[in-house]
Amino acid sequence: MSKTKLWVGAICLLLVFYLVVMVQRSFTLMFVSPEWQAKLLGAAYFLVPFVAAWALISEVLFGARTEKLAKILETEGGLPEDTLPRTPAGRIVRAAADAEFEKYKAEAESAPDDWRSWFRLSCAYDAAGDRKRARKSMRDAITMFRAG
Repeated sequence: MSKTKLWVGAICLLLVFYLVVMVQRSFTLMFVSPEWQAKLLGAAYFLVPFVAAWALISEVLFGARTEKLAKILETEGGLPEDTLPRTPAGRIVRAAADAEFEKYKAEAESAPDDWRSWFRLSCAYDAAGDRKRARKSMRDAITMFRAG
């Protein structure tokens, strides 16, 4: 198991512990405190762990599904190579990433139903610094993979 997975697991366990404590505190506020304001705050506080648990589960599933697709592409030899030039600080040179992006954008447009092209487009978006579109493209790739 990789170091990253161990850290993610540890952070998830800490978050779950925190969410359990939050649920316990919300019950205390709702059922022990005599003031109506505390009861109302406890009820609102009770919802937070469920929203956080949903976010945690969706992010872990997103990561696991992304890793699964990456392993499939790796065995097929279809992962994009990281050959982009970098600055002395280690950041990808933006102009090179933008030029590389166009190649993957054209590939995704020519094969709109192929999850592999959307996976590679997601990597290109990420290299170009557009994380929002990178995640959207990866979600599209995951949906296409799961559908067919």
